[in-house]
This record gives sequence, structure tokens and C-alpha cells, in this order.
Amino acid sequence: MNLFKRAWWRLTSHLGKTVMLVGLFFVICTLVLSGFLIRSAAARAAEDAKESVDAVATMQLDVNALIGSGQGTESNGSMPGTIGPGGDLRRGLVDEICESSVVKRCNYSTDSGAAPTKGSKLYRPVPRPAGTAPDGLDLFAADGVRDQRSVSEFRNGDAKMVAGQGIGPKSKSDEVVVEQRLAQQNRWKVGERIRLKVGQLPEIGKKRNEDAFGFTVVGIYASGTPDTGQYVPAMTDPVNQLYVTPDGGTRLLGKKPGDGGGVVDQATFTLSDPADMAELKKDAEARGADLDIFPMTVNDKQYKQLVGPITRTADFATVTVWIVALAGTVILALIVASSLRERRKELGILLSLGEKKPKLLGQHLVEVVACAVIAVGLASAGSQFLSETMGGRLLAGEVSSAKDSAANADSGPDPSAVTGAGGATPPSRRTPPRSSPSTRSTYASAPPTSPRSVPPASASPSWPRSSPARVCCASIRVTS
Repeated sequence: MNLFKRAWWRLTSHLGKTVMLVGLFFVICTLVLSGFLIRSAAARAAEDAKESVDAVATMQLDVNALIGSGQGTESNGSMPGTIGPGGDLRRGLVDEICESSVVKRCNYSTDSGAAPTKGSKLYRPVPRPAGTAPDGLDLFAADGVRDQRSVSEFRNGDAKMVAGQGIGPKSKSDEVVVEQRLAQQNRWKVGERIRLKVGQLPEIGKKRNEDAFGFTVVGIYASGTPDTGQYVPAMTDPVNQLYVTPDGGTRLLGKKPGDGGGVVDQATFTLSDPADMAELKKDAEARGADLDIFPMTVNDKQYKQLVGPITRTADFATVTVWIVALAGTVILALIVASSLRERRKELGILLSLGEKKPKLLGQHLVEVVACAVIAVGLASAGSQFLSETMGGRLLAGEVSSAKDSAANADSGPDPSAVTGAGGATPPSRRTPPRSSPSTRSTYASAPPTSPRSVPPASASPSWPRSSPARVCCASIRVTS
């Protein structure tokens, strides 16, 4: 007799067992297919996250590496250490790295200060109290930026342009953007030429640099920070915040931009994928960058925060698929074995009638495959609904957990800002200059009192080198 007919008669004559086998196959296939669908959806979501969330690579000076290379000296207690011209990251080199195929956009900035002149007076709504000694902050805060729109105050809407245009990649080196109240006090208008002096204070016993440079007011912005009604040092008042180009900021530091462009304190490169970091380093070295002295580090925290819940959901789905597949295989094997034990009499009769063992085995396989085909057809529809429901709830739970963790964590700076560390230093945290302009910076063994100051050689190499115009302690000095 044909084994297919016998399989059909067996399935139709024992409907209870047939339905049970189909139901078991349906549950297993539904869970397995749902797991695969969740995994594939999570993989697509992770790829979408790579396109929507960027990683930021930061390039800045490593003081320890500079000293180790012989281009700087370490403090010996009595004599301050020095950071020579080799510690200057030049704008021209950064611009070349920005042309790398893996860079979506780049930013850099130069922290500087400017001293007032006769035609450019500081904004002081409240005069200094009588008998108070000068605090060394009678300066404008001048930030040299590549793109003013990337400054945190402008991106967050705390400041906005009211006239002219801001500083951009194509701005000339003598352009400046000033605050509205400062412009009204000095009667500055867009297109007017003003003069600013070098903002460095001299080292003890040396003469101050009185060089002045001309700048063209190309834009006026309005700061959202109102006057406090109390005396504050001029450099910490947001109204005295100027924006210039990196080359302009370099001049106000008392340095010459030179052929390589102005000095850059820190540069950031936005990448589409953190995996592009190796390619970026390769391109930087090909353009002449010394990555031992100016190392690159990638900040992909935002990408990991977004992809983390997706990855955990996919991992859970993978574990579920394996558990269900293994457990289902064991259960099916036990059921088939039990069925064969119950059908020993039937099998014995067929063998006595001359039926061969391979055909008996084929009959059982046909019965199992027929039940599996029916179950897979039903599961293909049910798994779609189950995967959307279960995957959505799992992902929502992971996202909620990630949000709670982010809310409980300390809010850090935005790595994609101009300096890669939240943008230019807010005026309220300015520190007074204590050094003279030069191409050679020096530092003593005393620990820095500002996070923007240069650390001693034993400090962590991840500290950024500060601009001498922003350091208020005696541990940083500049010599001619």
C-alpha cells in the first residue's frame, strides 16, 4: 500500500493526536519566527541609528607625549616646564583632515582674550567698587571659532544674530561679531572697523604686549543673559564676549598665524560611524598629523545610548530562539518516540505483510512533515503580530530604562560643540590671563586650579591644553 495513503488515513483517523502535534509545531514555529523577525528588525534599527546619530572624534594636545618627544620640558620644581611651538595645532592641518571622506563635519576653536582700546571700551553696567584692586579681568573674551552656529549658546537659542552675519568657515581673519549692548555703548555698526589689543598679561618683570589689530564688525548678536545689576569682572560678563576667526584669536594671543594658519586649541570631527575612526586616523597621518602628540579619541556615547536598547532586545530574541528551538526539538522527539511505542502492533502487522522498514520510516516522516507544514503556514501569520507586539514592548522597556539611566547620570558637555567639550567656555567661568604672548608656553609644578590649565607631566594625557589667556593661577607662565 502507498505510504502516503497510510499517512493520510493515520492523520485523519486520529484527529486528536494530529491537532496536538500541529498545535505544538505552531507554538514552536511562532516563537522561533518571532525571534528571527525581532532580530532582523533590531539589525535594521541599529543601521538606521548609525545614520541618524553621529560619533564625534576629538583631537587635542597630549602634554605628556609632547614632553616625551623632546619638544617640551618638564618642571623640575625651581624652573617651570615649557611647551614649545610643537605643541601648537594649526588650523591648516585641521582643515586638511576635515576633507577626509569619513568626516561629515568638523569644528575647532581658539580661546583668546582682547584688551580694550580708546575706541573699544568694555561694557560695565555696574562700576568696580571703590577701593577694589584690578582683578586682571579687564578684557574682552574673544573666542576664535570656525562656525559660530556650532557655539552652544547659538545652537540652544540662548543667543541669536540681530544684524549682519556670523563667523563661518569662509570668514576673513579680521572679522568680529559683537554683542548688541556692547555695540550700542561703543556706537559700533556692521561694517565698522575697530581695534583690539593683545589680551595677554605679561610675565612678572616683563613689558606688556601693546600690539593692536584692526577688525571689521560683520555681525551683531543678542545674548539672552540679562544684566545682573551687580558688579562682575568684565571678562565674565556675557556682553563682553566677542567671536573672531581662529586666525584672529591667534593674533590676540600674541602669536602669528603663519603659513599653517592660526592655533587651534581643540578640533572635533563628526563621523557617521564610530568604526570610521581607524580610517580618520589613517587620513590624518597621511596629511602629516602626529597622533602621538595630538591623539584622537572618539565619543560615541549618544550612539551607544540609542543602540544599546536595540542590541539588548536583539540579544533577548536570539536567546529566546535558541531556547525555544532546543526545547521544541526535545519535546517533539519525545512525542514521536512515544507515538512509535504506541504503534508497535501496527508496525508489526505491516512488517509481517512484507512492508519494508524504510517505507514505515517514510510514513512517519510524512505525517510529521504534514503537521509541520500546516503549523508553519499558520505561524507565518501569527508570528508577524506577535513579533510586533512583543518586540515593541521589549524595546519600549529598554528605552525607558536607558532614559532613566541618562536622567540619573550627570549631564555632560556636548562633544559636537565647537571645542568638542560643550562649546566655548561660558563667560561666567572665564579665568584671568597670567602670561605673556609667545610661541613658547611654560608651566610650573604647582597643580592647575582650572580645568582649562595645562597639567604637569604626571597628569592624565587626556587633559586639553589651555590657552594662557584663560588661566588664573601662577602655575602657567609664558616666556618670550
